[in-house]
Amino acid sequence: DALSISEGQQAFALVQHAGSNIHLTVKPAHDWDSNLLKESIKMDQQRGFVHKVFINNYIRTDRSHGFRALIVMEDHSLLLLQQGAIVWSREDGLASIIDVTTSELPVEKAGVSVAKVELNLFEWLKGHVLKLKGTLMLATPEDIAAIQYMRLKSSEKSKMTRDHNGFRKLLIALTRAGKLFALHTGDGRIVWSHLLQSLHKSESCRQPIGLNLHQWQVPHHHALDENPSVLVVGRCGPSSDALGVLSLVDSYTGKEFSSLRLVHSVAQVIPLPYTDSTEQRLHLLIDADKHAHLYPKTPEAIDIFQSEFSNVYWYSVDDDNGIIKGYALKTKCSGNVADEFCFDSRELWSIVLPSESEKIITTATRKLNEAVHTQAKLIADQDVMYKYISSNLLFVATVAPKASGEIGSVTPEESWLVVYLIDTVTGRVLHRMTHHGSQGPVQAVLSENWVVYHYFNLRAHRYEMSVIEIYDQSRADNKDVWKLVVGNHNLTSPVSSYSRAEVITKSQSYFFTHSLKAIAVTLTVKGITSKQLLIGTIGDQVLALDKRFLDPRRSVNPTQAEREEGIIPLTDSLPIIPQSYITHSLRVEGLQSIITVAAKLESTTLVFAHGLDLFFTHYAPSRTYDSLTEDFSYALLLITIVALVAAIFVTWILSQRKELQDRWR
Repeated sequence: DALSISEGQQAFALVQHAGSNIHLTVKPAHDWDSNLLKESIKMDQQRGFVHKVFINNYIRTDRSHGFRALIVMEDHSLLLLQQGAIVWSREDGLASIIDVTTSELPVEKAGVSVAKVELNLFEWLKGHVLKLKGTLMLATPEDIAAIQYMRLKSSEKSKMTRDHNGFRKLLIALTRAGKLFALHTGDGRIVWSHLLQSLHKSESCRQPIGLNLHQWQVPHHHALDENPSVLVVGRCGPSSDALGVLSLVDSYTGKEFSSLRLVHSVAQVIPLPYTDSTEQRLHLLIDADKHAHLYPKTPEAIDIFQSEFSNVYWYSVDDDNGIIKGYALKTKCSGNVADEFCFDSRELWSIVLPSESEKIITTATRKLNEAVHTQAKLIADQDVMYKYISSNLLFVATVAPKASGEIGSVTPEESWLVVYLIDTVTGRVLHRMTHHGSQGPVQAVLSENWVVYHYFNLRAHRYEMSVIEIYDQSRADNKDVWKLVVGNHNLTSPVSSYSRAEVITKSQSYFFTHSLKAIAVTLTVKGITSKQLLIGTIGDQVLALDKRFLDPRRSVNPTQAEREEGIIPLTDSLPIIPQSYITHSLRVEGLQSIITVAAKLESTTLVFAHGLDLFFTHYAPSRTYDSLTEDFSYALLLITIVALVAAIFVTWILSQRKELQDRWR
């Protein structure tokens, strides 16, 4: 854009790419042959091309015109250029994260130099020289600052190796610009970033769009020499029938070691619970025509898949037409081109919702990596209830078509909210409930055998949260507590969706004062720790709410046995405890999503919230009962142990002396 630099004089800027450099030229608008400024700046190629340039002028001390340039790069980063240098830069691409996954860090091997993992050899030697100078009191102020920086960088939290508690990980984030970032959970620094070539605009892919991230290879103890990798799925356009693109990226280095432009579309990605001998996870990619494509395309993968062929089911949700369908695999694709990794599907069932009365607005499923401690729940009267645990459970929320707009756009009589619990293998509707006079938006989370969802009650002019718990009645006869204790029960017997279990549900609704932006549930490694809901409020904060407040068995006057069980007396609204904000006084501006990851420590879950801001913390729903806090006084413990040992030694000597005196008598 033209910039007025003086009366009657305007200037404009040109940016040209030349390899790894960009040339910035500012010219007067009335004389294109002369230059007001000409600079060359070395630019990181992982930032891509320049998208926009904004120039600003200032008066130098010699009364000449100087220029600054604010540049927006292809990866959505911002840079300020002045006098041939980058004054500052911001990774604003992280404000538009699409999907996040985690990766374990390398194991710290004994006898291997830390320089191999964290720093190159020169920096490692330089650090030791600086420390030696500091010890000999020869360090300059610059050396002291460098030593402090290195100590901070090499602290336990920021080490590039995994820790015993599983707190140190890499957060792999995919942004809307098609760039991958690896963030260290210890200090939030960017370990690496990579602008994906597969999501780069080209002649064959005019509108590349990143869809999601999946863990592709997760090496375990017998294959630790292999680096973990992630699968990035995208497509060349906004429509579901656009051709897909895949990228495989090394989680440790950010190197894109494989990129593939597909000959089919990608409407759905299904990670399968099977891995090959190199621990690559098998994935099914469903195209717009409901053909299933298996990846990786290896003979070993097809052999593993063939053995589990009859156990693969999936479903699709058509929000616009209100249709939910279930599918299974049929035979290999019968197209013109033979592809042994392509399979036709057959429709097993379909649920068609009446378009004149219901419109799908929200769906929710269980997390695949969620741990369930036990299927049995012992209630106050020593009775046993069995949770209906199924990874095939789907929650669906629909509203009246007129009520799909903003809150207050319809009257209570014209609005209703209908929720479903559906088994996606058989298409059986396990539960259906209607909330009259309610409308969306609906935020929902499904965990174990319960679902919690948030909506607006037009009649009460307040937000509400409801809970549904589902139990398996087909095991009602097996209620012997002693069998549960000694293990003589049938909890490990095979369970099939076709067994048509008898289920019962318990539900309850509560008023809630806040509108929600996101909702998640805490995850722990073994599922023993009590569950808590993590709620993203309209104020861009994250609130932790104990699941016990959303127990459908709450009553106004619980019995003594129910109180001992931990059931809280019933109130019409859910409490908001100021101390329960895990973000404390901070705000996660533009909060979009909350991701929870289980740590190796049973008591702790890792929480990552992102929007315009990024927020990460460790959270212990039941307190840190299995570890010591960071402010624990080890010195006091050592002094106490020494004092106890000294006291034992003194009392032993006194006892021996007294015993000897008694014998002389």
